[in-house]
Amino acid sequence: MKKVDVIVIGGGPSGLMACISASGQGAKVLLLDKGDKLGRKLGISGGGRCNVTNAKELDELIAFIPGNGRFLYSALANFSNKDIIAFFEGLGIKLKEEDNGRMFPVSDKAKTVVDALINQVRSQGVQIRVNSPVEEVLYDKGRTIGVRLKSGEVIESRTVIVAVGGKSVPHTGSTGDGYAWAERAGHTITELFPTEVPLTSNEPFIQSKELQGLSLRNVSLSVWSPKGKKLVEHQGDMLFTHFGISGPIALRCSQFVVKALKQFGTGNIEVSIDFAPDKSKDEVYHETLKLVEQEAKKSIKNGLKAGLPEKIIPLLLQKAELDPQLTYDHIPKQRWMQLAELLKRFPIRVYGTLSLEEAFVTGGGVNLKEIDPRTMQSKLMPGLYFCGEILDVHGYTGGYNITAAFTTGYTAGSSAAQTSRS
Repeated sequence: MKKVDVIVIGGGPSGLMACISASGQGAKVLLLDKGDKLGRKLGISGGGRCNVTNAKELDELIAFIPGNGRFLYSALANFSNKDIIAFFEGLGIKLKEEDNGRMFPVSDKAKTVVDALINQVRSQGVQIRVNSPVEEVLYDKGRTIGVRLKSGEVIESRTVIVAVGGKSVPHTGSTGDGYAWAERAGHTITELFPTEVPLTSNEPFIQSKELQGLSLRNVSLSVWSPKGKKLVEHQGDMLFTHFGISGPIALRCSQFVVKALKQFGTGNIEVSIDFAPDKSKDEVYHETLKLVEQEAKKSIKNGLKAGLPEKIIPLLLQKAELDPQLTYDHIPKQRWMQLAELLKRFPIRVYGTLSLEEAFVTGGGVNLKEIDPRTMQSKLMPGLYFCGEILDVHGYTGGYNITAAFTTGYTAGSSAAQTSRS
């Protein structure tokens, strides 16, 4: 029967980093992955460019991980975003900083990052076994003793790190295998839900697909409670699709939509677009009026093209009850104020999101109250560790989730190596 110091299940970012951390401390490490290729989700992250981390200062970084980001303070003290940057540059991967602190390889290729990680894992003597799905993690007398593969083979180890991801993007191997192993050890799994996922709507203008493909730049999107309280607001870019809305700010609002639908027990929630987040309603009123005044003999529909996306003008005018063929001299001022109000709060009823499997990130997971944040070790089952997306930690897109994966993976690997020697 084979025996190793540390078993890591899952060859994603947290699992690879756990291998590097544990083997770097001299532990004999075995990496098991059920697929035929390591780092599959990493390879498609950041639009195929791999956003390896975010350069924001610690407190701001945590704020962009609204799903229990504070749990990561201890792990980030062990291996911070600055350490992640230094780690990759130490491997010869030059990085560049883009908007909002996002860090990418200069090559703009995720493969650069994936290959560097796998090469480092190999160079540190980690044994890698692909096409080796785990059936169960084995426990005996209140502690971890190893794993049984689906082939029936048993591998002994006093420390097992579960790094198999959540349930989002299942074609990369994240199919929720680890939750059952956690529950067998006595852990509770908080309710799973999709985050960083497009929003769905059956508004007539969505169903008609008249706005499909329209991209909006530097607008803000807000989520509202049924009583009219603003729950969250994000500024940036978004996109209309055939099923609803997508793009960075829609993804960031998605977890708040999911939670609001559940909290208020309603079938839909209002989100709204502010087309001019840096201007007041009065400024919008006067500026749009000035736009059409400059083309006074043309219809307002044509006059507005200089300041608004052409595709949405007919819908805005319809909602404001303005005849598109009106000219400047015939504009009813009250209706024009309605248009300004719409541009500051264009409502869309959304009824949910795409599925968990279609989400970028899984919300929920192994209950953090049952995990030691300093080590990532289970408080219920000695020798059992969790890292990455299987934990109930989730952030926005922009390098935050991968930062959580790397820092928890590093911490789990380091601690497991120490435990294996004790």
